[in-house]
Amino acid sequence: MWIYNIAILLYGWAIRLVSIRHRKAQLWVAGRKQLLERMAEAIDPKSRIVWLHAASLGEFEQGRPIIEALRKEHPEYKILVTFFSPSGYEIRKNYAGADYIFYLPLDTPRNVRRLLDIVHPEIVIFVKYEFWLNLLHELRRRQIRTYVVSAIFRRKSIFFRFYGGMWRNALESFDVMFVQNEESKQLLAELGFDNVMIAGDTRFDRVAEIAQQAKRIELVERFRGENPLFIAGSTWGPDEELLIPLMNANPEVRFVIAPHEMDQTRINHLISQTAGGAVRFTQCDEQTDFAHTQLLILDTMGMLSSVYGYASWGYIGGGFGVGIHNTLEAATFGLPIAFGPNYRKFKEACDLLSLGAAASINNYEELAAWFTPLRDDESLRLAAGRSAKEYTQRHLGATRLILRTIFSK
Repeated sequence: MWIYNIAILLYGWAIRLVSIRHRKAQLWVAGRKQLLERMAEAIDPKSRIVWLHAASLGEFEQGRPIIEALRKEHPEYKILVTFFSPSGYEIRKNYAGADYIFYLPLDTPRNVRRLLDIVHPEIVIFVKYEFWLNLLHELRRRQIRTYVVSAIFRRKSIFFRFYGGMWRNALESFDVMFVQNEESKQLLAELGFDNVMIAGDTRFDRVAEIAQQAKRIELVERFRGENPLFIAGSTWGPDEELLIPLMNANPEVRFVIAPHEMDQTRINHLISQTAGGAVRFTQCDEQTDFAHTQLLILDTMGMLSSVYGYASWGYIGGGFGVGIHNTLEAATFGLPIAFGPNYRKFKEACDLLSLGAAASINNYEELAAWFTPLRDDESLRLAAGRSAKEYTQRHLGATRLILRTIFSK
């Protein structure tokens, strides 16, 4: 354990060193200044606390259905949400569904003891992963009910390595481990754990809720007009280089591209390379004439999920980098979708591929080969979209199962 503690301290020092030049590291450091003091000042020592920890934004979205169900069904609890990453905290620090939102302190024994004295949680929920050894050890020592939800375990992960003993011991802190699939349950059984329940992925509940709450966007309606609409969400440069020739080869189709990051150089490149004309969403108003515009660049936050509802096809970015982004938001609207080759860590992407509701592409030729039949054959497109939507509907209910199990104790 001393090796782990030294590694944690070195990690903290490294982040501070990098923060001189790195914006995200600066936020990480600034968010933890006087953190425990601020938590002590904010959190009522008499409150009953349910604490949910999410590494970043994606994990928060997985935990969000649990938070919102807790708020409705158990108003006697105050809800604390913590983040490790600035990309989660900075976007959701004003989220109204939680009573307290903070960064997670560095996982040192001293920090953990002070943190739990301040927070005094009755229930702690980790979303998907982030197994902080000192924190889990202290939660077990204090006999605080602790759960992990939407977890996935793979044989190549550290728990199944010969040197993973500390992490295997950390799993003993969980009262129940709610996993996404049978494989995870079987792997944990090999380690001797029987407190495992297949609950599925809470993201299905979340995207279904998002679809039900989708907003009407009059500007997107006018842009689409009578044309079919193709939407590409959370794209990066390599994705966009494939989408540009697809747009130019299909002038009768309107496109919406929502870049993952608002890089001005890339946005300007998209505009200059789109033969049918392009415009940024933030530069449009009710007077904008879209007659000679094929591409709408969604350079704003919080709208992508609603825009999926206007489309006939979808493309999910990130597959030429570390991994694809959220496929379920598009699938729940019944869109056939495509994405790049780095998808194998995402169970839902693999499932959608096996159902014929999605395609993985490596180059423009493969993208065009996927898109053209769906463009030309309405029945084929509808069948693929129906498979996507039915898949998301079949996997609802993880939130209900998790809360029913936790509060039956």
